[in-house]
Amino acid sequence: MSSPLSFTSSSVRTQEALCALAPLLAPLESLRGVNTARARLLARITGGSRVMDLLFRPPETVTDRRLRPALRDIKPGMIATICGVVCDVRPPTPHSRQPWRATLSDGTGTLDIAVFSPWQGKQLVKDAPLALSGMVEQFHDRLGMTTPDYLLPAATTERIPILDPVWPLTAGLFSGQVRQAMTAALALLPPDLPEWLDPALLHHNSWPDFATALHWLQSPASIPDSQSGSAWQKCYARAQARLACDELLADQLAMRIAQRASRARPGRTMTGDGALQQQSLKTFGHAPTPGQRHVLQEIEADMAQPRRMRRLLQGDVGAGKTLVALMAMLRAAESGAQAALMAPTEILARQHAATLTRLSPVPVVFLSGSVKGKARKTALASIADGTAQLVVGTHALVQDGVQFADLGLVVIDEQHRFGVEQRLTLLEKGQNADMLLMTATPIPRTLLLTRFGDMQISRLDGKPAGRKPVHTSLHALAAMEDILAALERALRNGAQIFWVCPLVSESEALDIAAAEARYAELMERFGAVVGLAHGQQDATLREQALQDFATGQTRILVATTVIEVGVDIPSATVMVIEHAERFGLAQLHQLRGRVGRGADASYCLMLHDAALGQTARNRLTCLRDTEDGFLIADEDFRLRGGGDATGRRQSGLPEYRLAPEELVDKILAIAYAQAEVILPSTAPETAQPLDTAPTVLLTLFDKADAARIFNGG
Repeated sequence: MSSPLSFTSSSVRTQEALCALAPLLAPLESLRGVNTARARLLARITGGSRVMDLLFRPPETVTDRRLRPALRDIKPGMIATICGVVCDVRPPTPHSRQPWRATLSDGTGTLDIAVFSPWQGKQLVKDAPLALSGMVEQFHDRLGMTTPDYLLPAATTERIPILDPVWPLTAGLFSGQVRQAMTAALALLPPDLPEWLDPALLHHNSWPDFATALHWLQSPASIPDSQSGSAWQKCYARAQARLACDELLADQLAMRIAQRASRARPGRTMTGDGALQQQSLKTFGHAPTPGQRHVLQEIEADMAQPRRMRRLLQGDVGAGKTLVALMAMLRAAESGAQAALMAPTEILARQHAATLTRLSPVPVVFLSGSVKGKARKTALASIADGTAQLVVGTHALVQDGVQFADLGLVVIDEQHRFGVEQRLTLLEKGQNADMLLMTATPIPRTLLLTRFGDMQISRLDGKPAGRKPVHTSLHALAAMEDILAALERALRNGAQIFWVCPLVSESEALDIAAAEARYAELMERFGAVVGLAHGQQDATLREQALQDFATGQTRILVATTVIEVGVDIPSATVMVIEHAERFGLAQLHQLRGRVGRGADASYCLMLHDAALGQTARNRLTCLRDTEDGFLIADEDFRLRGGGDATGRRQSGLPEYRLAPEELVDKILAIAYAQAEVILPSTAPETAQPLDTAPTVLLTLFDKADAARIFNGG
């Protein structure tokens, strides 16, 4: 398994520092007072399961509770902490939803109190001294406080924080529980962490050290001079800026380390005499197109180099990527290595296996979850002993029990359907294996890597001869009756229709027509010509539904995204996509590619909710206006962002926990300069290992595995 260890120090000092971080890297349930159930709730608001993730969840705001006036001086709208004695208590009538009511007096004035919590109601005892804190409100001609944030015996006033952080909450999680967990987490911060920022930078900006910055952020009452004045706000802002710089610096360093590791990572030279390729092409009966020859030359040149290939083969639906992949796999076989092709669905994987078996002069083995018993044992044995030179399968290929004799090339088809870890797991079953990703619309994260120059891209232009454009149109769901009438006319003219729904069955959370509900409605209108295929069906039933549609026994196939890839039915000429705004650009492009495969004109109707957001409208408009998968992928990148090149997110804008957008622009240049000092971009790839301090920084920000993740494409 590759890792960035070649770029980090293994000195005793570094190991000691990393050992000191162990409590911060431990699960949330390791904190005192946090059980497994509460840890799950905390993980929801932090986005991670480590203690450090909790510390990296900044408050949304800070409530200033330092104002402690006499009741004669309070005014509506102020947040005040008040001490007084309960004059009278008026409990609610039994079984009612009325609040407990009381009046508080401090000798200078009175305040009405209303609480709905039984626990707070129990604190309202006549003549009892109380302390409470919250927003003062005006009720007619009287001042009051409804459901105070704090209501405690006056002797415990110190339990009300003077500066009160407000963290986000989730159902079942209360602010006091977050505060308790945060206090326990802060206590685990080592006091002597090594400093990774330049001392001159810290002095110039008056930034505190890392641990102090976290204390100030999560417990602003610990800031000097927080008892009075506004000096605490300036300290708080400095803590925010320092931590934002730390996060951006960790990101910059992780990217540099990952890029270096990728470029320095040893590969294997795979060359051949082309004999197997020629045998395959002779069976195929056609010469490769100029576009196929061009991209194959690029791929073979990469495979011949003594470094790992990481290449994306981008070609539109039907452009001939499978033949190129087969030629690359046979080149690996010619060099004595195995090659594996992983597809996201069994339908597509079996299609590939059938194609490769027909065209390959060397043995091809198929593996999926449905391969059981003796057949599975035989397949696993032939993969392990190298008899299977070409292997085709589904996610089953990444399972622990699958061992390769010598995996030299990994091909991932429909790359956008796999996660980073799945791609990595298969890649790591080989020794320095090359990787070829194939898709019509690459995920934004992969486009991001190509822009870094750390993944090469081969674009396969053109479509099969005779392929006609698909007429694409947008329709509001309110026009459903008109759409059904149009489909009725199309059926009379002999059309076959795909109808794609985003869900299998009705969802209470989303008001979306599901496949089963839509199937029932269309059956009622059109009769037995309607079929149904979705991922929760028994595989035999689903295959029969697809077969019935392919042979024309059914004329409308209601389906989910199980038909997104691997379904080739040239007679289908109409694609209806219900709630198209719920699908991504890559999915929409793939779904549309299921029609337009024959000689007849084809149509794609994208049905959408009337209340479309601007991003969804832009996405659907892009699909309507172009069939160019390259343009669609670029638009997807622009709309969704490139994800995290050193993490597992495959799309989205960069997500920083401690660096809000307004700080990123101000501090990014500083972080870049600091990264340039620690790991200069001009330094050779054999540069000295990282010192202890930046190694600790990367570990704290969960970037220690950046090089491995980066390698997953």
